[in-house]
Amino acid sequence: MSGLLVRRADPCDFPAVARLTVAAYEADGQLKGEHGYGAVLADVSTRATSGEVLVAVDEATGAVLGSVTFVLPGTPFAELSGPGEAEFRMLAVDPAAQGRGVGAALAEACVDRAAELGCTAVVICVRAGMAVSAHRLYERLGFVRFPEKDWAPVPGVDLLGLRLELPRG
Repeated sequence: MSGLLVRRADPCDFPAVARLTVAAYEADGQLKGEHGYGAVLADVSTRATSGEVLVAVDEATGAVLGSVTFVLPGTPFAELSGPGEAEFRMLAVDPAAQGRGVGAALAEACVDRAAELGCTAVVICVRAGMAVSAHRLYERLGFVRFPEKDWAPVPGVDLLGLRLELPRG
């Protein structure tokens, strides 16, 4: 998408990232009945110390439109990744900016970053029953279901594993 810049988040972006991440999860119905996950989503500075928080910014206005957290295995926010795999989590697009290619730009930036670091694959999890558009986005990028990575952080929250094999060399 033209007019969109994906870059590493600066601390001055953290309040906008916190607001839009919580808003996106709420709009998608993912915080109903949750205890404490909204606070985890809003704690951008902690995520930034153990992973890379990326933002998609509207180049014309400077507004932060979306964000994602890119992590490597063994780091505090890694849930699924094993040796050679990268992972991204908490991909969120401001509800007012949806449909502008922001989510795709952020996901592609994570795939590019993983390739840059020499990773062999990227793994993610999506909530079962999540918006069809999210599943379509990941499918378009080449992610495939990887049931070995399915898990449930709390009862009633079923997460489906997806994996994208990266080209070697």
